[in-house]
Amino acid sequence: MSVFDYEFTVDAPLSRVREFHYDTRALKRLTPPPTIVQLHQVEPLADGSVSRFTLWIGPLPLHWTAVHSHVSPYGFTDTQSAGPMQRWVHTHTFSSLSEGCTRVHEHIEYEHKAGFAGLLTRLLFARLNLFTMFTYRKLATRWFLRHSTA
Repeated sequence: MSVFDYEFTVDAPLSRVREFHYDTRALKRLTPPPTIVQLHQVEPLADGSVSRFTLWIGPLPLHWTAVHSHVSPYGFTDTQSAGPMQRWVHTHTFSSLSEGCTRVHEHIEYEHKAGFAGLLTRLLFARLNLFTMFTYRKLATRWFLRHSTA
C-alpha cells in the first residue's frame, strides 16, 4: 500500500474551509485542468453519502464512485467503492491554527490494480502527479476562499 500526504494552510476560518469542501461543487473546483469532471450523482456530504463521477483525462474516462464517512466539522473521508484503483481512501482533515487560518491535511492510502489498469493508474497517479494535483487544489482552495463572500 502507498501513502501520500499533503498539507497546506488557508487564510480563512475553519468554518469557511469546511463549507467550501462540503459544497457539492468542490470536486469540480478542485480538479486541475486539463482533467474534466463529469458529475453523475453528488449527494450532500454526510456519513454514507455517495458521489459518482467520471474523470476525463483527455479521451480516457475514469469512472469513480466514492462513499463518504467520518464526516465531522473537522473533515471527512472518501473511499473509492468502484473505480480505477484497487484501493483509495482519502482523508481530509481541517485544523484551526488561529481565528483566520486553517490547516488542511490530505492523507491518501492507495493501491493499484494488477495488469494494464494498474499500469495506467501508476502513470496517472504517480507521486509527482499527486503532488501537482494537490498543489493545484491548494491554490484553488485559497483562490475560491479569497474571492468568495464571507
